[in-house]
Amino acid sequence: MLRNLFLAAGCVVLSAGAAGPQRLPVLVELFTSEGCSSCPPADRLLEQLDARAIVLSEHVDYWDHQGWKDRFSSFAFTQRQELYARLFRVERPYTPQMVVDGAAEFLGGDAQRATDEIDLAGGQPKIDLRLARTSSGVRVEIAAAPKSADVMLALADSSAQTHVGAGENKGLQLRHVAVVRSLRKIASVRRGERFSREIELPASAAPQRVVVFLQESGQARVDAVALLPAGGE
Repeated sequence: MLRNLFLAAGCVVLSAGAAGPQRLPVLVELFTSEGCSSCPPADRLLEQLDARAIVLSEHVDYWDHQGWKDRFSSFAFTQRQELYARLFRVERPYTPQMVVDGAAEFLGGDAQRATDEIDLAGGQPKIDLRLARTSSGVRVEIAAAPKSADVMLALADSSAQTHVGAGENKGLQLRHVAVVRSLRKIASVRRGERFSREIELPASAAPQRVVVFLQESGQARVDAVALLPAGGE
């Protein structure tokens, strides 16, 4: 029955689009800002990692008062990073910061550490998470959760460019990948509970990537993640 449902929906994705590279089911979050001079190398690294893992670029807002307002910044991403800081016992949020599967954090421009953490996370057991596009949004199917967890849904622009006119990166043309425009909890599940639901998305989401992940309560380990690529990817 489940197999027939997804075949009828016309698009099944475990970790990447059929036309693109088969990414590991590993979530890589980059906390970054266009106002931070150390961030462009990390942004470029995330672009490279996009071929290996499922990536999200989350632009924080605490750099916005230092000469350049990042048009992608959001206080919601700052709050998410602050929670990670408490969980990882980091003195304070910083940029650029990478978080892999909610289990490891490190300086966002460290390519070797990123590769090592992605390889490590890719070897960990993950539960099955399936996505399928529908006429009104996306169908989400998740196997039984190993612990109480939140089902999170992100909408992200596949790519973006900005010519920075002020601040630490004045004069630079910055490139971004998987720029998160919306991140929200769509449900909570208890240990052993399965999840199956059709989520309605706005029409504006049609050209965006859809990333859904299951994160243990308290913004801890990511037990599952999947991506529906944007149209044309």
